[in-house]
Parts: sequence; C-alpha cells; structure tokens
Amino acid sequence: MNKTSLYDQHVRLGAQMVPFAGFLMPLQYTSITAEHQAVRQSVGLFDVSHMGEIFIKGPESHALVNQLVTNIVPLGRSEKAVYGLLCNEMGFVLDDLFVYPLAEDEYLLVVNASNVAKDEAWIRIQSHAYDVIIDNASDRYGQLALQGPDAEALMIDKFGSQYAQLRFMQYATADFEGAQVLISRSGYTGEDGYEIYADPNTVAKLWDYFIQERHVTPCGLGCRDTLRFEGALSLYGHEIDENTTPLEAGLKFAVKFEKEFIGKQALKTEFEAGPTRRLVGLEVIGRGIARADYEVYADHQKIGRVTTGYLLSGHQRPLALALLDTKYAQIGTNVDIMIRNIPVPAVVRDTIFMDKKYKR
Repeated sequence: MNKTSLYDQHVRLGAQMVPFAGFLMPLQYTSITAEHQAVRQSVGLFDVSHMGEIFIKGPESHALVNQLVTNIVPLGRSEKAVYGLLCNEMGFVLDDLFVYPLAEDEYLLVVNASNVAKDEAWIRIQSHAYDVIIDNASDRYGQLALQGPDAEALMIDKFGSQYAQLRFMQYATADFEGAQVLISRSGYTGEDGYEIYADPNTVAKLWDYFIQERHVTPCGLGCRDTLRFEGALSLYGHEIDENTTPLEAGLKFAVKFEKEFIGKQALKTEFEAGPTRRLVGLEVIGRGIARADYEVYADHQKIGRVTTGYLLSGHQRPLALALLDTKYAQIGTNVDIMIRNIPVPAVVRDTIFMDKKYKR
C-alpha cells in the first residue's frame, strides 16, 4: 500500500487511515460533519497527493492532448486550466481530468488516483503517431487543497496579494524556498479555494505551515466526498465510469463537437438522438438514506440507480444523485428507492444542492 509524503503527519494528528486507490489516506481526523462545516464556514486543508500527474511534452503534444480530451485545450501557456474527459471510441468515460497548458510543447494532465495506470497506458497507446514524450510524474509530485471562504486570506499571507487576483480555474506559479509551486484557484468542494502542486518535500513543509502555524482544520476523504456531493460534482466510479457517457452525466459543457477527439462520433450520435439516461437529483421523502448503487423504481420497473447519497447537515431531507432513464428524469417525478429491500418514496429534483462559491 502506498503512502503520501504526509502519512506521518496524518498519523500524528490521529487520523483514521483507510485504503483508497492504492494509498493509505485519512478518512477523518475528528468527524466528517465537523470537517465539512470547517470548509463551508472557514477553511480546511486536504492531502490529495494520491492524484496523478502526467506530462505530455514535445512538438506534437498539443495535437495529442486535443485528440485525447473532449474539451478545447488552448495552444501554449494559458492562465486557465481546462476540465475535460478521456473517452473511448464508444464515448464512454475513461476518466475526468484537468489539463494545465504550461507551454506550446508541454501540458500537465491531473488524473484520478484510481486511474493513473490505466490513463497512462491509454495515453501511450494513442501517442504512437505523435512526436511526444509521456512522463508519469505522479511519484514526484504532491498536492494540497486549501478550501473555504478563508482560503484567499491565507494564500495572500503566504504567497502574496497577486494570488487573490486569480479567478476560478486560473493558475500561476510561485517560488517557495527555492522550489517551484503551481497554484490553481480550484477545488472539489463547491467552495472558493486553491490547489497547490509541488514536490513532496515542499508539500510537507506547506502542510506543516498551514496546520501548525495557521491552525487550519485538516480534512479527510470523508468530508471531501460530502462536500463534492453537496456541490453536485461528479466522482469517477460513481456518477461517471466506463459505462457512462458525459452526456448522461450532465457534462455536455466539457464536450466540444467543433473539434476532433476520441469518441466524438459516438457522442454526437447520442447527442442528436438524446441520451437514454440522465443524472438527476433525488430528495428522499420516506425514511432512509439512499446510498450508491441502490436501485430506483417507477411503474413497477427498475429505472436506474443511485450514484451517491447522504443526509447532510443543513438539509432537512436525505439527498441523492442518480442515473435514471430519461423518461423518468423530469423534475417532480415520483420514484421509489430500494433501501434494504423496502421501496422508499423519493422525488426527482434538480442537482443544485448549494450555491457554489467560486470566484468568477
């Protein structure tokens, strides 16, 4: 089992460590609810060093990246990262990722921890016709996520006022004790915040600074999931996977048909016909909490499944995200969720469980 460079710090803080994507990661330090509220009300710090970093370099790197990714990646250094998807020829999602255009001949792909090996293999196969170098640098990078309304003030104190000027998804580089740090105004919580990439030693120093000197709340995977769920942000293996298309998952904004990419024809055909399934919100009316993979029924037939569900602090009823047959995806449709083999009534609603706090 792998460990991030912050493993010892997590143990010293009393974190409950669990296996996740091949790593021992902190699930929680105190409680999921307390850590969730810290991010919503002030600020929290996450170790996300398990994520993968794959560089594509070389004279044809831009052409390859745009062939791989559903969204449009600009040529050369850009101030803004790009969210997109890796799809196979049938339009199913292999992974979702962020692309950082660093130079005309260098692009950083940040991929999900559970998919690093699969993504690297896929990229290498697709790269055979291109003059590029593929560099899986995941072991040489760590990543922190500083999230919450107080994140900006902390970043100004540590790195300077220029980082307050960044808008959502914009990034810049900084020098920290002689090491280069990439700072992105982004995150996975629905809050304003920053993601910080650097070598593992530098990441450990920054973790100690925020936790020990600034007394930021350390946060684990548990509240990372409740926060991203409240923000209706898709998680690979739940809302998206190799049996789901971006259109079904409500990610059409990251699919640009005006360019070529792997899976384009299949997705264009699906778009013209209309997806047969859609990601929706559910509000549970009866007793019980909907969990991932619980079946959803209507008209005495199975119409889909729950992808994620929680009863969150501040919400009166349990909520869920679910992939349903399009016929039953209209807001206000009554459905039943099978919870412990008992049909529990729920109603289809939108996926706006909170107003996102991104700095646009």
